[in-house]
Amino acid sequence: MTQSTAPQHLVSRFAPSPTGRLHVGHGWSALMAMDLARAMGGTFRLRIEDIDGTRSRPEHVDGIVEDLRWLGVAWDGPIIFQSQRLADYDAALDRLRAMDLLYPCFCTRADIQASLTAPHGPEGPVYPGTCRALPNAQRAQRIAAGMPHAWRIDMQAAVARTGPLRWAALPYPPDPNAAPCEIAADPAAAGDVVLARKDAPASYHLSCTLDDAAMGVTHVLRGNDLRAATDIHRLLQALLDLPSPAYIHHPLLLGADGKRLAKRDGAIALAELRGAGMAPQRLADDLRAGRFPVGITAGAA
Repeated sequence: MTQSTAPQHLVSRFAPSPTGRLHVGHGWSALMAMDLARAMGGTFRLRIEDIDGTRSRPEHVDGIVEDLRWLGVAWDGPIIFQSQRLADYDAALDRLRAMDLLYPCFCTRADIQASLTAPHGPEGPVYPGTCRALPNAQRAQRIAAGMPHAWRIDMQAAVARTGPLRWAALPYPPDPNAAPCEIAADPAAAGDVVLARKDAPASYHLSCTLDDAAMGVTHVLRGNDLRAATDIHRLLQALLDLPSPAYIHHPLLLGADGKRLAKRDGAIALAELRGAGMAPQRLADDLRAGRFPVGITAGAA
């Protein structure tokens, strides 16, 4: 069963990664999350997910703050940085290891690429469990030898430990007064996901789950592309005795090519619109009304 999802004080958040400038889709999502909190007299927080050492840049943090303030997005309290929470991630990983639910994975990208014929889950190819079968002595030898490794969760064992789980979904457009719908979680469909990467101290799944709990987030508003991730996050909440927020998954904004807006594909940045003389209040009003710049549309809800 899900835990209470209708607390007296609503807390929402926006959590971008500093890997580039914010695009229109980010601005739209941030406005929705802020408006959700403001409509209920709640709290809106900003978190910077900056633990990707290969892509995160300090200058992008400044850009995010600049873009949000220009658009009229105002948050409550200090900005939370994931890079300042590494001890909490380590503690959670230690706890899961103590439950015998984690194993080191030494597979390279090439190894994983070779397994693409494996069954596909909601997040892509399901890891076939190659390293799960390694004897403990061999794992210890490889770690002692300095072999790079990630840490994966033994999903079958984890699901057996928690039993059936459900999470609370609220409708889009956001309506905090709506009654939540309970969704059966199916984390096993994703397979043995990574919880600590070779190049980062925690995966999105682990860091996001822990951060939302530490920040007291009661309502998570994010894109439809993360809907399947919610099953995994619900599992981690159960394993680590964390509260389960309510979730609102909104459509993704699509470019003229029909693909979702992405930094790497050169999606229209808020900074570009500002440089072109766009009035921020006009843009904010348009986004709230579902009117997007030319060539941008909302995908399926």
